[in-house]
Amino acid sequence: MSTQEDVLTMSRDGIASAQVEGIRKTAIHCYEDIPFYHKSFDEAGFDPYAIRDLDDIGRAPFVTKQDLRDNYPYDMVGVPRGDVKEIHMSSGTTGVATVAAYTEADLRAWADCFSRAFRFAGLGPDDVCQICYGYGLFTGGLGAHYGSLHSGATVIPISAGNTERQIRVLREMGSTVLECTPSYAMHIADTALAMGIDPSKEFSLKVGIHGAEAFSDNFRRELERKLDYKVLDIYGLTETGGPGLAVECLEQNGLHIAEDHFFCEVIDPATGEVLPDGEWGELVVTTLDREASPVVRYRTRDITRILPGACPCGCTHRRIDRLQGRTDDMLIIRGVNVFPSQIENVMKTFEQVSSWYQIELTTKNYLDVATLKVEANPDFDIDSTGAIEELQRQIQGALKTALSVGIRVRLVEPMSISRSEGKAKRIVDLRGENLK
Repeated sequence: MSTQEDVLTMSRDGIASAQVEGIRKTAIHCYEDIPFYHKSFDEAGFDPYAIRDLDDIGRAPFVTKQDLRDNYPYDMVGVPRGDVKEIHMSSGTTGVATVAAYTEADLRAWADCFSRAFRFAGLGPDDVCQICYGYGLFTGGLGAHYGSLHSGATVIPISAGNTERQIRVLREMGSTVLECTPSYAMHIADTALAMGIDPSKEFSLKVGIHGAEAFSDNFRRELERKLDYKVLDIYGLTETGGPGLAVECLEQNGLHIAEDHFFCEVIDPATGEVLPDGEWGELVVTTLDREASPVVRYRTRDITRILPGACPCGCTHRRIDRLQGRTDDMLIIRGVNVFPSQIENVMKTFEQVSSWYQIELTTKNYLDVATLKVEANPDFDIDSTGAIEELQRQIQGALKTALSVGIRVRLVEPMSISRSEGKAKRIVDLRGENLK
């Protein structure tokens, strides 16, 4: 498919026609070149050669992360080993890693997808990108690198860590684009302020391209206030090729799917039924032109919805809403399903607390207990026991009303919750350590 600017304003009929062609090509490629798909398609009675419209893909079986792990390392690669030019992997911290292989064409497509953040933000050759995602097997660093180069911008591949050095480079090199996780961007801002540096005045930032973890609108507003820039969300995952699957524009009203490279569905995670636009569910992705590691109906476990209607920015590609969490991040507290994003939505109504929090899960008398540890803002009187108890009571009441389950609240001092150079650790599960 074309990677020219006119792709972003293609008619909906044109997009649909190209997607049918891409789906059929990918499904046939998977069937003929990857034994797993040949077997699973046959077992499901799915004929990839019979695809005629977008609805036909709904007859294909789903693919899960476990399927990819079961075929580690090379059994899901659909091209000869000599055609593979790069390999990335998920962390594998909770099991066998998943592999993402790339041909030269795959790398070009990846760069094109990520660079759309620059197009949407009006960035280009005069901009300087400071990339603080980690470089290596994680797709974030090199995905940002390829996309930034593709946009024509100057790249500073500083990677993650050494926050004081990050701050010096931001000041001295005049970086205009910051690329990292949102939690690390906040850590940079807070560290700069602690050093006596006002990043809103001493940095030259225009835009932050922040992905790899969900963040609330309140967190975005706090980042934009501290760093005086626009925050754009970017989405992707190792299994579908890395960041760039969907990118926010300056409207900040959903992330435009790169529909010339991906076909997205939203399903009911319990039944697998495809949901209409506007309804929340689990995102399912089919790649349209990926050569080395194609996927057909991959279940991402990410919770979002497809937003109806057109975006004022003029891009005709459909939008997904910002992630509300993952099906495997969902907490079940005394029989009630709770997502961390729901807790964040309650927290943002209290100006006395910051966006930094952790949810600690323990067990008492064989019942699950959830405790929300949340940092007070610096101007809150943390030494006043009465003020602390009253605020904790108010937050607990708001959580009970919103979630229909009791969550304890413990207010802690500013900067007392550990920061991360990558994804923030929001959930600490201690239930196996105290069974009574």
